[in-house]
Amino acid sequence: MDEFDFDGDDEDDLMAATMSIDMDNKFNPITLGAINSCGRDKQFEKEKQVDLPKEFPFPFQPYDIQTDFMRNLYTCLELGKIGVFESPTGTGKSLSLICGALQWLRDLQEKQRQELQLLLQPNCKEDASAKADTELDWIQEFAAKKEQEQKMEKVKLEQEHIEKREAKLKELQNSSAVRKRKHKSHLESDFDSLISGASDDIKKACLKELSSLEKELETVCTDDHDEDLVVADYNSDAEEAGDGKEDEDNEEEHITKIYYCSRTHSQLSQFVREIMKSPFYEDVRVVSLGSRQNMCINPAVKKLKSLSLMNDRCLDLHKKKSKKNPGCIFRKEELLQAFKDKALLEVADIEQLVTSGRQMKACPYYGARRAVPLAEVVALPYNTLLHKKTREACNIKLEGSVVIVDEAHNLLETINNVHSVEITGAQIIKAHSQLSQYEHKFRPRLKAKNLLYVRQILFVLGKLSALVGGKVDFTADSQVNTRTEVCLVTINDFLFQGQLDNFNMFKLLRYCQRSQISRKLHGFVEKYPESEVKMVKRNESPPVSGLTKFLHEISSSKEKTINNETMPDVSQQTSQPTLSSPLMQIESFLDALTNADKNGRIVICKQTKVGQSSLKFLMLNPAVHFVSILQEARSVIVAGGTMQPVAEFKDQLFHAAGIPPSRILEFSCGHVIPGRQLLPVALAQGPTGTTLDFTFQSREKPLVSLLVKALLGFFGGTVSSPSLSLIAVGPGISMLGSLATISC
Repeated sequence: MDEFDFDGDDEDDLMAATMSIDMDNKFNPITLGAINSCGRDKQFEKEKQVDLPKEFPFPFQPYDIQTDFMRNLYTCLELGKIGVFESPTGTGKSLSLICGALQWLRDLQEKQRQELQLLLQPNCKEDASAKADTELDWIQEFAAKKEQEQKMEKVKLEQEHIEKREAKLKELQNSSAVRKRKHKSHLESDFDSLISGASDDIKKACLKELSSLEKELETVCTDDHDEDLVVADYNSDAEEAGDGKEDEDNEEEHITKIYYCSRTHSQLSQFVREIMKSPFYEDVRVVSLGSRQNMCINPAVKKLKSLSLMNDRCLDLHKKKSKKNPGCIFRKEELLQAFKDKALLEVADIEQLVTSGRQMKACPYYGARRAVPLAEVVALPYNTLLHKKTREACNIKLEGSVVIVDEAHNLLETINNVHSVEITGAQIIKAHSQLSQYEHKFRPRLKAKNLLYVRQILFVLGKLSALVGGKVDFTADSQVNTRTEVCLVTINDFLFQGQLDNFNMFKLLRYCQRSQISRKLHGFVEKYPESEVKMVKRNESPPVSGLTKFLHEISSSKEKTINNETMPDVSQQTSQPTLSSPLMQIESFLDALTNADKNGRIVICKQTKVGQSSLKFLMLNPAVHFVSILQEARSVIVAGGTMQPVAEFKDQLFHAAGIPPSRILEFSCGHVIPGRQLLPVALAQGPTGTTLDFTFQSREKPLVSLLVKALLGFFGGTVSSPSLSLIAVGPGISMLGSLATISC
């Protein structure tokens, strides 16, 4: 080893130490990173005084608890905390969320503008040089100038981005192009009104022409060549080469936004309608996201019953574009751009977006996704937010933004359900049969690596089949288990039992994802339908013992009797599965097996018939999949009518994800009506002194009319006041219906 001379290093070491200390102080990211919440982790380390607005814009005078709700929400968002908000049904929770969050967003945008303008002022440039003069050190002066130049470059670049974005939005609002596009969107309704006055013959001819066009759409892309079914060359060693990310530099920059998440599409539509009632309706940009099942308008995709098949067919249409095959006609660039512009300019729910898409002949599903970067509010269902791969596919970027999860009382169960997967013996055996026939047909055209991985998948399918008591060489319907049993095992024990512990499941899943083998297999099954029902059979039946045969005959006779009386034929159910190729479902199950051993369990359920036996992965730790949302987002709000027990909610979702208690803010309120505005009255007797008994025994007595007279006599003319309401509570719907009829 060479010897080094350390003599004379004391001065250099002293200089280096000084540089280290000063540079640490200087190079903190104090510019726009803090504004955009890149420095979110430091926001909740030090509590700061939040400058709350004096009042929040609201469609009417808010009640005190609504004001408190918005103030706490604003504080939570400003400090980057995790909020648990509980507000009973009927207290205006949605409006409070909208007005509080959007007011914070408007204030944040104004702060960003002011900070940028402040940093661009000349006097800010003097700070670094003034400090350098006092230190009398040329190195420090150079470092200060360099830092200031980098800071100013970053600020100018951000200012340019904001100016371009605002100019683009103004252009969209004022340009005649938008008006022309709006005019074009009404062409279909104009055509309908035009044809309504035509003769029956013309109507029939037009409808016939339209139906023929729809049939052409349905048959598009059915003339695929076998080349589309063969998996492409695959190199498993090129780990860093194939991320699956394309043209990230060309993606539009995302602004800080609010992601609102709820359980159903109807709740999302209701939320959007609440935004329309708010004071922010005129200038807020709102986009609703949904599944292809709700937003696709292509008949060739819409006719498929399974969401998985719809997803694959849609991707196939987009990928297989050529001169002969134009792909999906609703995904033309010009149409999608026009739809995106309209979605950003007009607040619309999912149903309205689909209607606009049909009128403009543009895909609402992809058009809405394109509008996400510039949207200020994005409404999306649970599955899109909670499933990471779906979130990434939908262009959802949470960095610096706010996530609001409404109706969150069942959030724990929802996360577990989203990541729980079940497969049946019939699906396993069917997937093995289809993949075997695929491998047999295309073996000469498959590269060695592809052939190796296909055979590995076949091996895994065989082991999964054995775990439910089946053999892949026989049809699922022809195989029976001697006894039924249900057992719960850990992931590791399951892998050991199935002799799959020596497999690199991550590598196998990476191959499935990049080669798109399940999609290729689905195309193979569609083109050669006989592979869907033709199973690889041997001439002989599977060997069974005499006892097994006897038990099978007894169970068959019992099932036949039951089926004839109350149940449909099981054989018909198994011969018409939901998925034509179940490999994609099995891929999800294999993906679940990559979870940590403590985070889930496997239920092995053996039924009499192997086809009805199942393997189910149960997710037990929801925090594993929620932690990425908590880490990426600036702030996360979970709200609901009742969030109790909050302690269990925090332990399983927040504390398990490593969130400190100091970062969690709780807010709970009662009902919106103050006590002074509520007068409960129990009426025991009518005006004539008759007892008002509405029990079942007194149902024949004409007491309802007496009740109406009593109410009118008690309240007098006050019920006609527009500021007062009268609510009657009765023992049953029939009595209340009679009361309403007589009152009217």
